[in-house]
Amino acid sequence: MEENLKRINKYLSEVGYCSRREADKLIEAGRVTINGKVPEMGTKISETDVVHVDGKPIKDTKEGFVYLAFNKPIGIVCTTDTRVEKDNIIDFIKYPKRIFPIGRLDKPSEGLILLTDDGDIVNKILRASNNHEKEYIVTVDKPISQTFVERMSNGVPVLDTISKKCTVEKLGTYEFRIILTQGLNRQIRRMCEYLDYEVQALKRVRIMNIKLDMPLGTYRELTESEFKDLNQLLEDSPKQMIDVPRASRRKSH
Repeated sequence: MEENLKRINKYLSEVGYCSRREADKLIEAGRVTINGKVPEMGTKISETDVVHVDGKPIKDTKEGFVYLAFNKPIGIVCTTDTRVEKDNIIDFIKYPKRIFPIGRLDKPSEGLILLTDDGDIVNKILRASNNHEKEYIVTVDKPISQTFVERMSNGVPVLDTISKKCTVEKLGTYEFRIILTQGLNRQIRRMCEYLDYEVQALKRVRIMNIKLDMPLGTYRELTESEFKDLNQLLEDSPKQMIDVPRASRRKSH
């Protein structure tokens, strides 16, 4: 019987309600009930238990997972808490199923972010030890020197640690490309600030094998080819192959 039980945060993730991290926050806030009672963190449930969030029943109604690539405009916040943040990514996209962003992209930044209703894939992509690449194009407030490129590449102090070595390429007088394999809070901005540069514009153009190729403010579903490559990149993670999505299509706003 024990093998049929699963933690409440995993359940909320698997049915596509939110990520495990978001589920933990809901549980801590007392917004989740199991059979009418507020559970403790880590509580396990069976198939016969009734789960509610904010008084509404939660059911697994998914017809396959959704995986979206979205070109986020400046000013949109990567949060699922639509009650607190009016300029949130969920209300902007208005996707017909409940989805959540994989990771974050700062409000003053733009570019590629992935969204899904598959909670299990979130932790895999975000796990720093997997060395998943994220590529950015950055514009700063003064001419880029060779010293700047070398120091950014080799690591600088950020949030009580040293940033991992990374690829930095000068593209123009004020513009450079950087490829990171970690995701510290506001990492690129903090790295630049340490070297006395200020970021004027920041755009993410790639996450792993997924490239930014849609107009600003629009999204598309991942292609079968992208999914095949993504699965190969994640094959070392303890998750089975994920379903191939429907054909790619674009949406605009």
